Amino acid sequence: MPSSSASTSTRLSALDTDAFESSIETFDPLNLSEENSSTHNNRAAVIAAAAAFMTPLSANAAGPDWGIFEGRTGSLLHPVAMFTMAAFSVSTGLLGFQWRRQRTLGDEISSLKKTLPDLAGASSIADALQNAQSAETVDSAYVAKLKAAMPIESQISELQKERKDLASAGPRDKHFSQGALLAFIGTAFAIEGPLNTYARAGKLFPGPHLYAGAGLVVLWALAASMVPAMQKGNDAARTVHIGANLAGIGLFGWQVTSGIPILLKVVEFTKWP
Repeated sequence: MPSSSASTSTRLSALDTDAFESSIETFDPLNLSEENSSTHNNRAAVIAAAAAFMTPLSANAAGPDWGIFEGRTGSLLHPVAMFTMAAFSVSTGLLGFQWRRQRTLGDEISSLKKTLPDLAGASSIADALQNAQSAETVDSAYVAKLKAAMPIESQISELQKERKDLASAGPRDKHFSQGALLAFIGTAFAIEGPLNTYARAGKLFPGPHLYAGAGLVVLWALAASMVPAMQKGNDAARTVHIGANLAGIGLFGWQVTSGIPILLKVVEFTKWP
């Protein structure tokens, strides 16, 4: 009996071992067996891609580090540039009026010359007056006209000198060059300002300063668009060009008054560099 009992125990142990090994071969809760390896690989790839996708999103949630452009140095670029552009805009406008003055002086001089009496071939009123007074028969009425026209001749001489001085200064080319530079730099820093604000604060602050800046860029574009028609002698285009630039200078004044409180906050809440 003891021998039979031991034999039975041995057989049961063998059966348990076989069943355990069989269960190990079939137990695959994660479906990691070789026959499902392709499915497993696909799932692993999806998980890895999701992890890689989520990692930069978490990093970007706080926003990138803009370095010096997020500090006081970058924040002061906009106000410094715009203060400079305000003065530059006034200078460009004065050059424009000088060019307009040079261009219209010719018509003014021609109108004055039409009021002069006949000089009888003389080169100036002084010469004509001398000839009239030295004639055998003095025409008193003619002499009176010549004397009355002498101030007009002096005015014509002054206008001619003014036109010559303006022509030598070249306001036309300077006005065009400064206007192009003003439109480029002004537009660039009008965009840089909101970008810098967004980099520092993560949002924009709509208000008078932002609206004035946007309107200023529109007026620059309008003034520049009038240039081709102005070059063809279109007076309406000249009027629009001048009006847009004068309105732009007015908006610059609004920019200064509304921008100073913002500038003080920037200085308060930013650090060098």
